[in-house]
Amino acid sequence: MAKVISLINQKGGVGKTTSANAIAVCLKHKNFRVLCVDFDPQAYLSFSMGADNRDKPTIYEVLKHSIKPQFAVQRTPIIDILPSNGLLTNVEREFTGIGSESILKECLEPLLKNYDYVVIDTPPELGLMLSNAVIASDVVLIPALSDGYSLHGVIQVHETVMRIKEALNPKLVVGGMFLLRYYQREALSRTARETAKMLTRQLDIPLLTTTVRHSNVLSKAMTMLQADIIEYAPNNKAVQDYIRLVDELFEKGVL
Repeated sequence: MAKVISLINQKGGVGKTTSANAIAVCLKHKNFRVLCVDFDPQAYLSFSMGADNRDKPTIYEVLKHSIKPQFAVQRTPIIDILPSNGLLTNVEREFTGIGSESILKECLEPLLKNYDYVVIDTPPELGLMLSNAVIASDVVLIPALSDGYSLHGVIQVHETVMRIKEALNPKLVVGGMFLLRYYQREALSRTARETAKMLTRQLDIPLLTTTVRHSNVLSKAMTMLQADIIEYAPNNKAVQDYIRLVDELFEKGVL
């Protein structure tokens, strides 16, 4: 049965999609069977994987029970994915009944036996969709930029996750927070890391040792070429950072 991992942060532009893509690819290159779930209406993860989210069914149709989940999975050259598109914005309006916060978990259950890991990209809002992702997950990871605004968003995310864990998913593990666009030589990054250390101690969650640098090559691989980042740029510093990040998660027993 697959372990389900969600990337969450209530602030947009912090690298959730990039991290979901990179972590999934790193797991694939460790010879695990991996499924990505694009649970963000912006559908950037679908685009980065080269998925067709116009003419083929998406996670929205699965949630609506219009199609069985196994028939919505696309096997792209990079990885298997349940894609998304703008129709997913209807979830907050259409799913209002009892149990609506667990519908994603129910939809994923038939697929879990086929994979070792499921990686979910989430929207930057603290609403029904985020609740669904957290309830469906075994592990949540929190990416954050090396700045005060991004770190402040972690507090609200943590409060939401803890409420859901206590009420609906007691086995959930907060695998840790990790910093993106981090540069050891920059004073702002060093200050942000010290702030992150204090914040994670206060929240009683791990701060992962591995930090991830920014890379235009990584962005090009995902957004322009829709390529496997390890095959395209195995020696790129950011790619190597993500490989180390996944290794650390294994070493700490998170994955």
